Amino acid sequence: MCGIVGYVGSKNAQDFLISGLKRLEYRGYDSAGIVTLAEDGTATLLRAKGKISNLEEKLAKNKRNDKIGIGHTRWATHGEPSEKNAHPHQAGEIYLVHNGIIENYKELKQQLKEHEFKSETDSEVLAALINSFYKDGKHPLINAVVQALKLAKGTYGIAVVSKLSPDEIVVARSGSPLVIGVGHGETMIASDASALLGHTKQAIYLNDGEVAMIKKDSVEIKTLNAEPVSAKVEEIETNLSAIQKGGYDHFLLKEIMEQPESLNETLRGRVNTEDGTVRLGGPGLTENQLRQIKHLIIVGCGTAYHAGLLASYYIEKITPEITIEPVIASEYRYRQSYIPEDSVALIVSQSGETADTLACLREIKKQGVTTIGIVNAIGSTIAREVDGGTYVHVGPEISVASTKAFTSQVIAMVMFGMTIAQAKGVRTSVLRPYVDEIAKLPEVIRETLESVHEKVKDVAGKYASYEHGIYLGRDTAYPTAMEGALKLKEISYVDANAYAFGELKHGPLALIDDRFFEFALLPKGELYDKAISNVQEVLARGGHVIAVTNEKKFDLPVDDVINLTAESEIFAPILMNLVSQLFAYYMTVAKGYDVDQPRNLAKSVTVE
Repeated sequence: MCGIVGYVGSKNAQDFLISGLKRLEYRGYDSAGIVTLAEDGTATLLRAKGKISNLEEKLAKNKRNDKIGIGHTRWATHGEPSEKNAHPHQAGEIYLVHNGIIENYKELKQQLKEHEFKSETDSEVLAALINSFYKDGKHPLINAVVQALKLAKGTYGIAVVSKLSPDEIVVARSGSPLVIGVGHGETMIASDASALLGHTKQAIYLNDGEVAMIKKDSVEIKTLNAEPVSAKVEEIETNLSAIQKGGYDHFLLKEIMEQPESLNETLRGRVNTEDGTVRLGGPGLTENQLRQIKHLIIVGCGTAYHAGLLASYYIEKITPEITIEPVIASEYRYRQSYIPEDSVALIVSQSGETADTLACLREIKKQGVTTIGIVNAIGSTIAREVDGGTYVHVGPEISVASTKAFTSQVIAMVMFGMTIAQAKGVRTSVLRPYVDEIAKLPEVIRETLESVHEKVKDVAGKYASYEHGIYLGRDTAYPTAMEGALKLKEISYVDANAYAFGELKHGPLALIDDRFFEFALLPKGELYDKAISNVQEVLARGGHVIAVTNEKKFDLPVDDVINLTAESEIFAPILMNLVSQLFAYYMTVAKGYDVDQPRNLAKSVTVE
């Protein structure tokens, strides 16, 4: 994830931009850049590969007293980390910074024959598209931006300036946040309010589908359909978590609904559907090193452990000659386990600070084992101490219960398994179905959330009085059942436990009575019929079954059925986890508990 800042006012724009970028550096440090404009339109563009300190070295030699500018700090996706791929991008008289992904950039690029592309990014395509409508200032900049965005598909948060209009910034968003800071005789923008603190406490939060023309003493907002929007100015709290709900009642619901965008961030630049491959540069392993891997340890706690367990099911299906050992960090750190040669350990943590997981990392490194981090928080302790890593880029999770991190952790680990399989010579025909479904998964998740939302809300309300639940699944649906049970218990305080369907007859069937409901995950596949038989065993004993399935012909007399209409047969358990997340959320709301801050828990577990 990248960071955006902008300034127009009476102060030194370069100083504000550098200060803001430093606060957002955790969002990316592959490159950084700023552009400022003088009153006569003269532009000063400074870009540098690497951290912002490299940009500061250039700034020291190019100090200007310009009063307007935009800046960007980048995490490389389209194109390697380099100065030419750094933002801002120039096309004609305009400059642009961009967060997000333009999904149809290849098609757009073919139409822009007059522009000489200098980078490998999708962002430059958007800059060139805007310039094609701008026509050297013959049309207002905001009109050119709107016309371009109507053709662009994907997510974006952008800021645009023009040498021919050196007193305004045009910004727009769809799926990537932008905040407008309102000061006295100055206006600022940022992709996170943290960059505005100390400069103003007044902010306008741009909504999806809105575009704004910003000057030092005015903000004009309208929709892409040219409908005016009344700007709502809010006060920035010192606690940043108070300003990032984005219109949702709770952070948890916001983070559940963000999963199409958060998974897109995980996938950016890593999936190639044309040749059926994936590419993860972060682990830093050579083809030969990948081929040598025979044993994979996956270390995590709570949701991260469940993500590792689910990923292990997928990896073992596609990766030959490898054993996989998902372990609970709080237990594994004290075991005297022998780690065989040719092993690699995946260290999974959203925060990158989980104490038990960090302790395991250090013990594993003592044995000379290569460690790869699957982490969200850039610059965290685990991210610093592993030998290589893959950031999942889901953005901040403010709610204690982890949601979007789980989805991206699973897919990131599956893609790592696929890189091993590619190195070991697994046929493309085996991997292509996974590549294709992964590429489509963000949109499939979006469709699923939209289609099941109201149904899940209604069902959750029916079971709000229950204090006991059993989550059931087979194969890849079993780890998903475990995660669903954890989500319910940690925020609704319902005594929820997960079992593999085949284990019912070995004890859990004794629990079936009117105090319990059963949450059955039933994806289509080779074990579907066996799982149906297990559901019938529960029904025969008077169970209260909620069935979640993508089988259109499901006809058992259960209490409730939640049908998945979006197609993703391989990753159907991930879609079922979305249902579990929403179910836990709405049951908790119905019970009247604190969704985002459940009792006895904290977000980043830094103690044993």
